[in-house]
Amino acid sequence: MELKEKITVEEVNGKAFKIRMVEASEHGNAALTHYLLNHKNDVASFYKEEALNHLRRALEYKFPEDNITSKAAEEALQYMIFDFQKEIPFPAPTKPKFKFIDLFAGIGGFRLAMQNLGGKCVYTSEWDEQAKKTYQANFGEVPFGDITKEETKRFIPDNFDVLCAGFPCQAFSIAGRRGGFEDTRGTLFFDVAEIIKRKQPKAIFLENVKGLRNHDKGKTLKTILNVLREDLGYYVPEPQILNAKDFGVPQNRERIFIVGFRSDLGIDEFEYPEPTNQTVAFEDVKEEETVSVKYYLSDTYLNTLVKHKQRHESKGNGFGYEIIPDDGIANAVVCGGMGRERNLVYDDRLEDFTPVTHIKGEVNRQGIRKMTPREWARLQGFPDNFLIPVSDASAYKQFGNSVAVPAIQATAKEIIKRLLKHA
Repeated sequence: MELKEKITVEEVNGKAFKIRMVEASEHGNAALTHYLLNHKNDVASFYKEEALNHLRRALEYKFPEDNITSKAAEEALQYMIFDFQKEIPFPAPTKPKFKFIDLFAGIGGFRLAMQNLGGKCVYTSEWDEQAKKTYQANFGEVPFGDITKEETKRFIPDNFDVLCAGFPCQAFSIAGRRGGFEDTRGTLFFDVAEIIKRKQPKAIFLENVKGLRNHDKGKTLKTILNVLREDLGYYVPEPQILNAKDFGVPQNRERIFIVGFRSDLGIDEFEYPEPTNQTVAFEDVKEEETVSVKYYLSDTYLNTLVKHKQRHESKGNGFGYEIIPDDGIANAVVCGGMGRERNLVYDDRLEDFTPVTHIKGEVNRQGIRKMTPREWARLQGFPDNFLIPVSDASAYKQFGNSVAVPAIQATAKEIIKRLLKHA
């Protein structure tokens, strides 16, 4: 068969092929986009076979009367390579200094930071479908899925330099045991550790919630460090808690960072980055134009929040909504309603108070509104050309789950500095 017309990535990833593609291969779209972004380097071989199989199935669906040959699939792949880079808002550097993989990738906070430093992402994994949409829209790549599955791990290439992972925090069963590799089975950290063991990256960069330090009375962190240092043989300095507000974004967000280097590199010291001492406030990220009335609270909802806070204050608790002044620092943006309710703002620019959504009561006249998804993006250090292709509800969840890009980048800069010095 001669290819009658171009077939695009959008067609292959589109709804018309979805049922057939899912039945045929869970990893087809991911392998295809990973190949397109890595066709010039040595990891392409990990993706090409599945990419061609996926394309061939798509062509058979589009041209059911034709005999689809391997040559036709190859031809379609070449068409895509030619056009693909033009469509990506955040392309990888053309002459990368190092390679990294992005596990529990979310919407790409680690990736943005590492690309800004000259890194090339060669593998991505993320299970949430809505986060995958945002990731693909910005980086042109469909992440592979559930990293706990062996068929997902088998696509991870060899010889990358840095493993990045913002893995969820889980308790380990270590009663009466030494708290080593085997004790982490059944947790997501086990999958991270297993990949490190198999692939032996030069460096690892892990991020987690501040509470990991005291999780399960400190046993969880102790086990993680024991696995990395003793079982896997990495130099791991003491983890450090960094705050996003110290790195140029007006958000009080503390997270624990864990850094490690393969022992044969001879790296035996590491300094976490110092605060930038840059003065920041919410007004630095506030929307410049009047925002939609949909972000303004109704009188009924606002009254509910006021009463809720009063009840907790009467009991001596500090729970409840909070309004961030323009010259203030936002609380941590997190998933759930309280992530938004503890980050309300004053904005008196609204003139039309006609509701555009179904609300109880009228729109409040005090100018109290939620922050917008774009403001949350800025609080996490994402640039304004970062695309938000999902609903507001999904966007709040995604940015709430993300890493703060500037803090990640400042730490990664110290990692890469040592890797390049010991190359």
